[in-house]
Amino acid sequence: MPSLDLKEFQEKLSTHFRPLQRSFQFWVRAADIYTGYKVFQLRVCFEKDVTKQEAMWERQHEFAAEKIYNMCSDLGGFFLKVAQIIGKPDLAPAAWVRRLVTLCDQSPATPYDVIRVVLEKELGQSVDGLFERFEVNPLGSASIAQVHRARLKGDKRDVVVKVQHPGVQELMMTDIRNLQAFALYMQKTDIKFDLFSITKEMEKQIGYEFDFKREADAMERIRHFLHENNKNSPVMVPRVIRNMVTRRVLVMEYIDGIPILKLGDEIAKRGINPGGKIAAAAKRNILKSLAVAYGQMILKSGFFHADPHPGNILICKGSEVALLDYGQVKDLPDNLRLGYANLVIAIADNDPIRASESYRELGIHTLINCEDGQKEMLRLAQTMFDTKLPAGVQMLQPFSEESSIKKIAVQAFPEELFSVLRTVHLLRGLSVGLGINYSCAEQWRPIAEEALYLAGRLKGNDLKTVKRGRGLFKRIFGRVVGL
Repeated sequence: MPSLDLKEFQEKLSTHFRPLQRSFQFWVRAADIYTGYKVFQLRVCFEKDVTKQEAMWERQHEFAAEKIYNMCSDLGGFFLKVAQIIGKPDLAPAAWVRRLVTLCDQSPATPYDVIRVVLEKELGQSVDGLFERFEVNPLGSASIAQVHRARLKGDKRDVVVKVQHPGVQELMMTDIRNLQAFALYMQKTDIKFDLFSITKEMEKQIGYEFDFKREADAMERIRHFLHENNKNSPVMVPRVIRNMVTRRVLVMEYIDGIPILKLGDEIAKRGINPGGKIAAAAKRNILKSLAVAYGQMILKSGFFHADPHPGNILICKGSEVALLDYGQVKDLPDNLRLGYANLVIAIADNDPIRASESYRELGIHTLINCEDGQKEMLRLAQTMFDTKLPAGVQMLQPFSEESSIKKIAVQAFPEELFSVLRTVHLLRGLSVGLGINYSCAEQWRPIAEEALYLAGRLKGNDLKTVKRGRGLFKRIFGRVVGL
């Protein structure tokens, strides 16, 4: 008996000190990566040959990428989400992207014995009593939960059972508060952007992800909206098994498909030329479906799925797209929804005056540090809020003196807009991965006009892309379909 008490004491002690251990690990590693870059910036100044400078930068990025990978891989949880955000071609150096892209959905799985206890406690019945069969090995394990394929008693269709990892919430909140402190330091020293507000919004959104009842409601709301606004929904949304939803367990229909990251392998397996017309058409259809769905959700509803990273997108038969995981959704207030609609039109029309006005309307406070401020403001808007980067820009360079973020310092950025920003950047990453360079602003322009018209912000004779009168929005998605 005393040995059992000692074991329990040791487990409680370990649980108590684990957040402190994670904080220590984060700060040691983050400081190492940051100081490495600062020392390198001084060293590279002594090399005058531009070609040699570029080679030095590439080696430095590769060196840092390995350290970032190890930190995210070892700490897991929230840092896998960080890797998903920064590990994209438009946001990070190529060396980072090559290393971090392999971290998608690599969270260690919780053992089945533990999962079984959570399931039976939450659902009030034994696993054997609820399910005809239950696959012990998960389909996948992410930072907050893992998913298992199963079949309910008396049913012929398979379901997916999403189960939350025990004890993960406290650790993720510790991680994000450490990141907030680091963001505050970075925005005061190197990056002229309101990073702290972004991390505050991340804290709010991730907090919501631990309530699966909220996720089930979001899934049903978005599914209903997309079916109501389209003859055929542009994306498939899983049905919720309503009597099997708790705060930590969510059961939904199983959708058969392949992850979008494996699309190239699947195309090759079917004997289709990956660079040919058939493959290109399939990729355009996939991107068109996502563009229509997100344009409608963000600009017409304001309530949208805010996590379109590759792990949440399945490709089904006939290039149909299924959108999974509704833990991160955003309900955008009408003033921000309409302000963003105005900015979409400004970007699509290359209108610097309208872009500046939209920034003010959205509450994005800037400090202009260059001569042609309005032109640079439009360039910053394109860089931040469009899937197509401005001419001459291949990726964001927040440390470069030529970067729009250096020339137009963003002093205040509304927290609620971060979800829009993140969604656009994830869509940009998908378009880069599919090899299709498209502008979501141009594709969404008709939807933005519709939103502004219905809100009384545009008059009939101001509309450029839709018919007026009784058939006003008959062609509202004409340009989207022509993606």
